[in-house]
Amino acid sequence: MCGGTRLERALTCVDHYATGEMFHLCHCAECGFLFTQDFPSETEIERYYETPDYISHSDTKKGIVNHTYHYVRRYMLKRKARLVVSEAHRKEGRLLDIGTGTGYFPATMKASGWQVQALEKSASARDFARAHFNLEVKPETALSDYAPESFDVITLWHVMEHLEHLNETWEKLHSLLADKGVLVVAVPNCSSYDAHKYGAYWAAYDVPRHLWHFTPDTMQKLGAKHGFILSARHPMPFDAFYISMLTERYMHHRGAFLRGLWTGTLAGLSSLVKKERSSSMIYVFRKK
Repeated sequence: MCGGTRLERALTCVDHYATGEMFHLCHCAECGFLFTQDFPSETEIERYYETPDYISHSDTKKGIVNHTYHYVRRYMLKRKARLVVSEAHRKEGRLLDIGTGTGYFPATMKASGWQVQALEKSASARDFARAHFNLEVKPETALSDYAPESFDVITLWHVMEHLEHLNETWEKLHSLLADKGVLVVAVPNCSSYDAHKYGAYWAAYDVPRHLWHFTPDTMQKLGAKHGFILSARHPMPFDAFYISMLTERYMHHRGAFLRGLWTGTLAGLSSLVKKERSSSMIYVFRKK
C-alpha cells in the first residue's frame, strides 16, 4: 500500500474451509497494512473455492450457521439498498456490483428501478443468478469493457479482500465512477473485538481466499492513495455473530452456536461504544 519493504510476520493461520494448509500473515512495518503472504496465484486459487459449502457461491443452507447466514442476509439486503439510496442521494441510477455471488443484491436493486450491471468470477454462481433472478451476470474480466464514468454507484460487498490486483482495481474503479458517484466497499475488520479475541483462529482471515486484511485506518489510506475521500463508515454488527459461530466451529468447541452468539453479542456491544471495533465495516468513498 505504501511501497514499504520492511515486512514482519504477524500470524500463522489455517485454511479451515478447504485444505487445512497453513498461511502466514505479514504486515508492513511502515504503514501496518496486513496481508496474506505467498498466497496462491490466480491460476491456482480456484481450488480453494471448490467446496460445496462456500456460501457466497453455493447458496447452501446446510447447518445452523449457514441457515443463520441466510436469515441475516434477508435483513441486510434491505439495509444495503437503503444505504445506497441514502449515500447516493438518488432513488435510481446506474449501479455496478462486483463479486455479486449468487445475485441477491443486484436483483434487489434491479427490482427497485436501478440499471444494474453485475460481475462474478464463479460460473456456477452466475448460473444461479440467471436461473433464480433472470440476471445476466458477466465474468469479472468484463470490468475492462466499461467506459469511464459509466456508473453512479459501484458496490463491493466482501469482495475487495479477494482481489489480487488491488491497486489496479482501485484505479479502474476511480475511472468507472461518475464524478458525483459513490463507491461502497464492505470488508472484514481485523482490528475488531472478535478478531482480537480469536487471534489466528478468526474465521474472517479466511486464508488464502482473503488476500488483504483491512482496518478503518488502512482502508482510508488506500482510498486516498487512489483519489478517493472516505465520506462515511457504517458498522456491520450482524457479521460478528456469523464469524464468531464459524470460528467456534473451527476451534472444535462444544456449543459453537451458543458460544458464537455470546461473542457476537459482546462484539456488538463493543461496536456501539466504538463503531471501529465492528467485525465488518462498510466504507463509502467519493472522488476527491
